[in-house]
Amino acid sequence: MTTFGISEAAALLGVSSDTVRRWVDAGRLTAQRDEHGHRRVDGADLAAFARAQIEAENGSGHSSARNRFRGIVTEVIKDAVMAQVEIAAGPYRVVSLMSRQAADELRLEVGVVAIAVIKSTNVVVEIPDHARVVTQQ
Repeated sequence: MTTFGISEAAALLGVSSDTVRRWVDAGRLTAQRDEHGHRRVDGADLAAFARAQIEAENGSGHSSARNRFRGIVTEVIKDAVMAQVEIAAGPYRVVSLMSRQAADELRLEVGVVAIAVIKSTNVVVEIPDHARVVTQQ
């Protein structure tokens, strides 16, 4: 069973440790105390909570694209035909190439809040090195 400490859960959810503690104290997120008295959140419970948070934030919507990253525009580079728009969405950097006309119509400029909606045919999933299980022989 995978469990996460409060700070690990906070990092995965993109909030502060204090926010996760408040959610646990309010009963919105379940946590158990380990043998040292530290609160641990079950991975399956955390995943269900994260999914509920995403659904509450995005709603059901009317789009087939489910990957939505809300962030702030950090750079806009335009030429006569195209525009490159960079969005910082939490720890993630999302870059979009679009027509200059679309960027102008959306009034995209540095400092504007925007949502990057991504529909991809190829998604690579990686596991961080610290999460790999090593068996000793």
